[in-house]
Amino acid sequence: MIKFNDVCKTYRLDRQKKVTALTGLTLSVAPHEVFGCIGPNGAGKSTTIKLLLDLIRPDSGSITINGQSASNEASRAQVGYLPENPYIYDFLTASEYLGYAGRLSGMSTAAIKQRSEELLAKLKLEQAANRRISGYSKGMQQRTAIAAALIHDPELVVLDEPMSGLDPLGRKLIFDLIAELKQQGKTVFISSHVLTDIERLCDRVGIIVQGSLLYQGDVSGLAIPLEDLFLRVVAEAGISEVK
Repeated sequence: MIKFNDVCKTYRLDRQKKVTALTGLTLSVAPHEVFGCIGPNGAGKSTTIKLLLDLIRPDSGSITINGQSASNEASRAQVGYLPENPYIYDFLTASEYLGYAGRLSGMSTAAIKQRSEELLAKLKLEQAANRRISGYSKGMQQRTAIAAALIHDPELVVLDEPMSGLDPLGRKLIFDLIAELKQQGKTVFISSHVLTDIERLCDRVGIIVQGSLLYQGDVSGLAIPLEDLFLRVVAEAGISEVK
């Protein structure tokens, strides 16, 4: 479903200074798989997601979604995306916002209504569906953003820090929703610092450090807890400073 082949990305800060975000990243995610992407702050996780969604372009290498180039608009038609810091038009209600997201995805009015009701119920937002989002808590806004990412029932779901700002109830709702997506055969790509969630939800995990993929493997086959593996990989890479 997802394939990065020898992808490099450098940001130019000014005429003299460059920062290398990714170096020769080669990574694959199979269809129907839940894949966890982890790494220290500044490792290149967000850059990886932005490249996948064609929000930025690589300096070299190739990226494909279901066999099509990520730069091809058609490849992203079945992708749902939750950014790390989602921006929501908070003068709208949740129902209006989901309607807007659904129309952008080419859904019919009837399909939007049915899907919105389903997602609002699953995420415990139905009682607040007709209230302006500006009056929502951080957790409610996060759940609304997740509902918008899923409104068109995408085959590939990309979630950047999906548990951000959620209380224990909200975390349980999102955890159960991701598990349901897995049961439905969706492909899910998750970037998160909550390693216990990655360990419980994901089939495979990749660890990115300083722009390079230093580990990729099955979660179920780990000989040690994921947190211990993460710390070992980071230490072996010589990372001692938290950014």
